[in-house]
Parts: sequence; structure tokens; C-alpha cells
Amino acid sequence: MTDETKKPDPPRRPRYKTDIEELERICTVEFVRAGGPGGQHRNRRETGIRLWHPPTGIVIVATERRSRVQNLTNAFGRLAERLEALNRVPKRRRPSKLPAAKKRARLDNKKHHGRKKALRRPPRHE
Repeated sequence: MTDETKKPDPPRRPRYKTDIEELERICTVEFVRAGGPGGQHRNRRETGIRLWHPPTGIVIVATERRSRVQNLTNAFGRLAERLEALNRVPKRRRPSKLPAAKKRARLDNKKHHGRKKALRRPPRHE
């Protein structure tokens, strides 16, 4: 079968939806206490977010901000990015022919390497 007669692959639908409404419905959201700098507000309230996406098992933790709403927005944004990366289909690699100059250079390198190794061997007495 030649390249001209091959049919292109049909476009694949994304396996995981990345719209926020769908993610909010699917994901498990936990509010966790975020330690570190940020003052009393951050240390006393559960402003950190832990998202778990059951179909993939991805867990996203967002504790950068003092605001729960900002952390939630960041977490869903990061989860959407990760899911888009999983949905991405790599382009098919079309094998190309090795140029003659590269083939010659490779063979010359192998010959040179073989000669070097031959000099390291003890002389043969027959």
C-alpha cells in the first residue's frame, strides 16, 4: 500500500473533557489547611484546595494564595491543562531516508573506530 492510497486517520475525540462545569461535576474537591507564610488568615483557614480527578487519578493541590476562590480557580486551570496534555495526539512520524553523506560519514567513523581498537589488540602470531 503506497502513501497515496492510505486514508488519513479519523480525528480522535478527546478522551477527557476540560470545560470547568464538567470538571466541577466530576472532581472531588477537598479544602486543606495551607501552611507557610501568609499570616494568620492563611494558617487558620482551610484555603488550600486538593482536586482529585477520578477517571485519571490526577491530584492537583493549590495552596499559593490566601483566598480559597483563587486557589480553586488555579487548581481547575491546572487540571484542565493536564487533561489537555493527555488528550493531545502526537503527530505520526513519517520516516525519512538517510542522506548518502550521513551514511558515508557513519561508515567512515566505524572504520576509524575499528582501526583504533585493532591497534589495542596484541599482535597475532601464526
